[in-house]
Formats: sequence, structure tokens, C-alpha cells
Amino acid sequence: MRIAIDSGGTFTDCVFIRGGKLQITKVASKPGAPAEAIADAVKLAMAENSRDENALDLVCGTTVGTNALLERRGGRVVLLTTTGFEDVLEIGRQARPRLYDLFAQKAAPLISPSLRLGVKERIAADGDVIQALTENEIWRITREVKKLKPDSVSLCFLFSFRNPKHEKQIAGNLRAAGFAVSVSHEILPEFREYERTSTVVINAYLAPVMSGYLRDISARIVSLSPSPSRDRKSNASSLPRVRVMQSNGGIISAEQAAREPVRTILSGPAGGVIGAAHAAKLAGLDKCVSFDMGGTSTDVALLTEDLHTTSEAVVAGFPVAVPMLEIHTVGAGGGSIARLDAGGALRVGPESAGAEPGPICYGRGTKPTVTDAHAVLGHLGNNGLLGGSFSLDVQRAHELMQRGIKHTAFRSVAAFAQGIISVANAVMEKAIRVISIERGHDPRDYSLVAFGGAGGLHACDLAAALDMRGVLVPVFPGGLSALGILRADVVKELSRTVLLPAGTSRSHSQQLNKLWRALDIQAVRTLRAGGFTRNKMQFNHSLDIRYLGQAFELNVPVAENVVEAFHRAHQLHYGYHNDEAQVEIVNVRCRATGVTDKPPAEKIPKRSHAKQIQVHSVELVFDGRRQPALVYQRDDLRAGESLSGPAIVLEYSATTLIPPRWRAQVDDYGQLLLTQRRMGQKS
Repeated sequence: MRIAIDSGGTFTDCVFIRGGKLQITKVASKPGAPAEAIADAVKLAMAENSRDENALDLVCGTTVGTNALLERRGGRVVLLTTTGFEDVLEIGRQARPRLYDLFAQKAAPLISPSLRLGVKERIAADGDVIQALTENEIWRITREVKKLKPDSVSLCFLFSFRNPKHEKQIAGNLRAAGFAVSVSHEILPEFREYERTSTVVINAYLAPVMSGYLRDISARIVSLSPSPSRDRKSNASSLPRVRVMQSNGGIISAEQAAREPVRTILSGPAGGVIGAAHAAKLAGLDKCVSFDMGGTSTDVALLTEDLHTTSEAVVAGFPVAVPMLEIHTVGAGGGSIARLDAGGALRVGPESAGAEPGPICYGRGTKPTVTDAHAVLGHLGNNGLLGGSFSLDVQRAHELMQRGIKHTAFRSVAAFAQGIISVANAVMEKAIRVISIERGHDPRDYSLVAFGGAGGLHACDLAAALDMRGVLVPVFPGGLSALGILRADVVKELSRTVLLPAGTSRSHSQQLNKLWRALDIQAVRTLRAGGFTRNKMQFNHSLDIRYLGQAFELNVPVAENVVEAFHRAHQLHYGYHNDEAQVEIVNVRCRATGVTDKPPAEKIPKRSHAKQIQVHSVELVFDGRRQPALVYQRDDLRAGESLSGPAIVLEYSATTLIPPRWRAQVDDYGQLLLTQRRMGQKS
């Protein structure tokens, strides 16, 4: 039984296949015990499962690593680096966090100077040993580390990507002494000392938190296994398997995630991008922007033919150089708290009510949120959430918001609520502009794929503001990230820095081919350990290329003429290229994929003429005016049906708001394609 879980801020989403059909369930998140919420979700998914079905494959998307980094709740880490380079973390790059802010402060390093130790060794830029690492130095460092009593150790020597000999010696000794060690040549064998050191330090910082979290999940899942008493030696396949979503859109084993948690920082949002790309493909849309609005934040990403990854991400002020999907996140979600600043201006987020206490209408919160704004305006259909099983106290929200606007410029609760929604829309619109207009893409050429529990409530407003083609609301929008995780493949990313001139020497080409073969062999070994046969493996090779002297590279898929491909990519990204300039290959990359079985895409039937859809009417507020709107249950909709706004579409995992002058069309797979009627166009 395959189960995918996206552990979020307000709800933990669970998608699974039962009786050949895709199903979803949600449970309240438990910020203090996220593994407990996951176990609750798995228990619900397995409640009606056949006891004869023993194998359990659980794939999780998690924000544990992200939250630990943002909140500085990682482990006590020692950094070992080449003598004289102990302060690389402190020095960083000359780039300022905010160019014109004279008082801008960089994030303080995760490791204090007292925990940064220099090791007497030195590797040259070409890999030759300048100063050998002696046995006495190895034992001296081991003794120093023992005195500091760290939770984990990070190890990053100068030019170890060229020659990892010294790192291997130190790491072997420390591991034999019982320490968890994060080593740069294993995690990121690439040049750029600051970015490599930062990435390895973050990995070591998160390792104690993530390993404990994954141990907790594994223990709870084993206890839920249908046949825990079965002989594990004779039938290992009956043991539950736990895997974790990576930031690059692939999944890895729990064991690797515990060793390399830096690869899971954007775990949950990455699942959403995979799910959105699949939904767009079913709808026949080639250019889309994914819009994932949950309880605490909103994640947006550009979707074209290929998913965009980057190795230049910055998280919590620290560079993270492992491959990640290009996702932009802002602190605007359904639980984002509204407040008035010192000047009386309305602000929304980034603070969130989260799962505890939650919005006012959930019954415990006391601060107005975006969800409360929708509730008092009637946008949630007055039926509660989760198919009516989660009731809303709209009257309580109205009363507390009424008290909150005393002595303010807001004349009514409705005006206050509309203001909250408008401010939240402005924050999210800016996020979409960052990943589209600011990168040379015209949003008018794109459709918006809206999901998350709150995505369908704001999608039409955002698409109208940016003049986008339309909005696609997939099936299970409130659990699309979990569905994307369920559809994800196992992915192993490998890279090496080479710094070779491009297309000038046959020996260089032979060197690249030899390196790719070595990376492929390493990847095959990893995928076979995960149970994949050779016919279930795929390999994609690419190069990071730049003009000689540039500080940044572009990733180019391997082609017959990579130089011409690089010129075209440079023209697309920067508006110019230089045929005369020397081109340099910086890194070689291999993305190895173990192809998993995908849940089938189910078509829905068309409606019989003899059976009419059941609807009822409510009154809600649009643009300051009260007006009636029809309320539909999404499970009642059939392929080919058309709905006109104003209307609300209710379902278990989310609510979709169709404003006036908008129309929704149901496609063959049950997805809603929303388009805006132009002036003069008949409904």
C-alpha cells in the first residue's frame, strides 16, 4: 500500500490508493510532534485496508528541516576546515543582503568561532598535496572534537573536490569514534568554498533533528504494520518502507535523508510542483505557474516543458548549493495574521496562527486571519471544512473582528475582511511577478495552477490582476502536494567540478565521458540498492557552463554542440551572447532516476440528461456588495459541465471561489478550468 503525506503547518495531508481509487484524508498538524500527526494519518488510511496487504510504502514531504533552520533549532555542530579558513562562514561573499541598506545585517553563522577548528593540511587547486595530513594531526583533532561534545561534525577542506584524501582520513577516524560526520566531497564535490562550507554545515546542523524525526516516524509506522509478528528475515518485503521527498523533485530513502537532510529543505513545496506539472499535462496546458496556498505560506514556481532547478538557493540567509526546484515562498497563507502597523496600515503575515491556536473561526484563535476574512464574507459556503466534519464558528470570527476594528478607519467587518484579502493578494501577486516578469516571462502567456487549501479562494483575483490565460484547479487541490509526492520518482543527483575549456580538445571530451561513466556507475549502485532494475532507470547528463571569467554558470543539457546550446541559453537568460568569447565547463552533472509506479489518472463520467446537479444558494460579499451565489459539491460535477460565477465549489480538501464574470469548465479528469468572460462576451 503506497501512502504519501505532506506534513504542513495547519493540516497534514495524506493521499493513498484504496480499492484502485485515489483517496485523501487530512488530520490536524501537531507542531510539537509532527511524527504523531503522520501516524494518525497513516492509521486513518489503513483503517479499511485489507489485512492481507502487508507491504507499506510511505513517502513523506516535510518542513522539519526548514523549520529547524528558520528557528535555529538544529544540533551543536563542530566545523573542521583547512587551517586559516575557519572564518569562511563569517566572511562569506561581498554581496550585501540589501544593497542600499547601510544597516543591513547578515545572518549570524550557525557555528560559533569556538566550534570552528583548523586542520593542518593543504590540497592544491590541481589536487596535489601541499601539506600532508599526519597521524598526529588526525588524533589531535579527534581529541579536540571529543572535548567539544558536538551532536555532529561538518568537514570541509580546501580543494577536497579535487582530492578528497584528507577528508576521507579524518571522516573515517571520527566515524570510528562514534560521531555523525557530514563531509563535503560526499555531499557537494564542487568548487566555491563558501557555498560548499555553508551547505555542509547546514547538513550537519539539521542531521540530529531530521534523524530523530525519521526514527520516530519509522518506529510509529512499524507499530502500525498489519503483520509486525511476521518473520522479517524470511519476508523482508512485509516491512514498511519510509522515504522522503527531496527539494529537487525526487525521493530518497529515510536513511539517506537522515544523512543528508540538506536535500529536503523544500521537501513539501517540491511535491506541489510535481503535482501541478502533472495536472497541467492532463489539461493540455504547456505554460503554467503553480500556486500553492496553504495555511502558513504560499509557494509559486514556473512550469514549462521541464522543471527548473537551481543550485544557487538561499534559505534563512544561508546559501544552499544542492539542486532544488526553483520555488519562491512568501509568508501569506490562510492562517496569516492581519494587524495594523504603527502607522495604521494593514499588514498580513508573515506571522501565522498555524494549527494551534489557528484562525478565530476554528474556535481557539483570537487574531484575525485570511481564513477568517473569507469566513465572514461567506466565501467558505457556511458548511465548514473537510466535508463538513470540521465546523467553523463564523459568528465568533465576526464578533472578534468587530472589536478589532474599533478606533480604525474600517467602517465594517466586511470592509476589514476585504482589506485583508486585498493585502494578501498583493503579497502573492508580487511573488508571481518574481518568478515570471523578473525572469523574462510574460504572465499573460501562462495559466495559474491553483491548489492548497486556500489556493482556489484567491486564484481568480490573481489571474485577473496579472491578465493570465486562466486558472486550473486540479483534483484534490488541498492534497496536491501529497499527490505529487506519491507520483515522484527516486532521484540521485551527482556532480563534479572540472573547470575545462569547452569543445577545444578530444582529451577533454574523453575526460568528461570517463567522469560521466563513473557517476553513472555510482548512481546505478544507489538505485539498485533501492530495488530498481536497469530498465527502470533513466539518466540525464548536463553541464554548468559560463564564459571564461564570469562568476555564474548556466546549466545546459548535453547536446551534440554544447557551446551553441550555451550561447542560446545565454541569449535567452541575459539578452545577449558572445560567439568570440572562450567558453568554460565548470561542473558535470548526472541526474539518475528510478522510475516508480504511478497512480492512474482517472477520467470521470459525463452527466446523464435525466439526472440534474444538486445545488443550493447562499449570500456572500464580492467587491463590497452582497449578492447570491450557487454552491456546488465537487463530487457531483461531471465532465463537460460549465458553471458561471458567482459560485462556490466545495470539496473535502479545499474551496474554490468563482467570482462574477468567471466561468468554470469541468474537464474529462474532473479538473476545473476557470476563465474570465471579457466585456461584451455572453455567459
